[in-house]
Amino acid sequence: MLIHHFYQSLKRIFSGYRQIAFLLTALVFAAPASAEATFEKAKPIPLYSYFATGDVNAVVTAPSTLPAPSFVLMGGGPDVDSAFRWLIQRAGITPETGGRFVVIRATGTEAYNPYIYYSDEALTTSTTIAELWVGGASLGLTSVETLVIPSVKAANSPAVNAILSKANVVFIAGGDQSHYIRFWKGTALEQTLKSLMAKNVPVGGTSAGLAVLGQFDYSALYQSATSELSMLDPYYKDITFDPAPLSLQGGFIAPPALANMIFDSHFDSRDRMGRFITFLSRIVAPTSSASGTFGCPGGVLPASSSGNMTARGIGIGVETALLVQGNGNGKPVTAKRVTNPSTTTESAVYFVRPSVPPSVCEPKTPLTVANVEVRKLADPDGVFNMTDWTGVPLYNHLDVTSGTLFPADWY
Repeated sequence: MLIHHFYQSLKRIFSGYRQIAFLLTALVFAAPASAEATFEKAKPIPLYSYFATGDVNAVVTAPSTLPAPSFVLMGGGPDVDSAFRWLIQRAGITPETGGRFVVIRATGTEAYNPYIYYSDEALTTSTTIAELWVGGASLGLTSVETLVIPSVKAANSPAVNAILSKANVVFIAGGDQSHYIRFWKGTALEQTLKSLMAKNVPVGGTSAGLAVLGQFDYSALYQSATSELSMLDPYYKDITFDPAPLSLQGGFIAPPALANMIFDSHFDSRDRMGRFITFLSRIVAPTSSASGTFGCPGGVLPASSSGNMTARGIGIGVETALLVQGNGNGKPVTAKRVTNPSTTTESAVYFVRPSVPPSVCEPKTPLTVANVEVRKLADPDGVFNMTDWTGVPLYNHLDVTSGTLFPADWY
């Protein structure tokens, strides 16, 4: 920087190039050897980052296989403390068994580690847990570990997958879901996640981490789609999905318990109902009848107000978590909504299902779809049946007519 300023001064004093060059050469060669210390060699970028809080070498006897799946679907914004505790409990972790909680992300830091492991800002492991802390150690966690996995190469790393494979709970942090699709899909990491889910290891995700937990994912490969532009053109460039093209197979991780669903976060605070109805419309397969052709080109599921093999999705507000649990063979998958005691938002969950196919769904053409069912869960005691899509009364029917949502005040 000193040489740079000196050079600029010389330019103002001398107009001749040779004079400047001569003086600069003399300055460089006259510089003391210690000046070299100011120029550091570029440090290699690590393949991945790993952070651990607690004792990763502790003996863990928590069950590696569980009888039913468990998922936390979190809507972004402030994390919901009780949802993390629920994951720990669903994993069968106790102070006697120990357990490992692994957070995965493509960017970011180890900020989740102390929040999940400790009980308060003094970083104690007290059984008295303060709000905004999980207190995992007091519940039995022996470690909380974060893996930052920023590339395909990192996702294929044997070391990364060895750490993840030992997890008793997995949580996918927020960030940018396009990174998860670009960097993790089709890698050893995806296979490790699927192996853990096959053993019903509890899995959670927030914001971008939520977005990749459905059978269909809004992959956000470009800019974040807006409701206004989505309804005006349901095929505009920022609406990207995984799998692409849409298919009943091939999605990233695609937990079987969450089949036929797509998720969206920050739902009411970012006014995302319009884009979400567009996403769901795109999933609806074309059908033909005497009255015409309905549905969306490229769609793969029917629209219906009954049955569980239909296009449907869940939008989740900020500081909101949906606790989704299997209940054994032949029993429905159920869900409850939780939030923090001090939340200042409504913290609602919206269950959305097109009851009939869109009547207009073409590129560069405003969307028209009628009678989209919306069920709203803001009651801490309510239980939603995700298998039958029942348990919460109908909240509203919404229409999109020529690219405009009615009613606009859907929330």
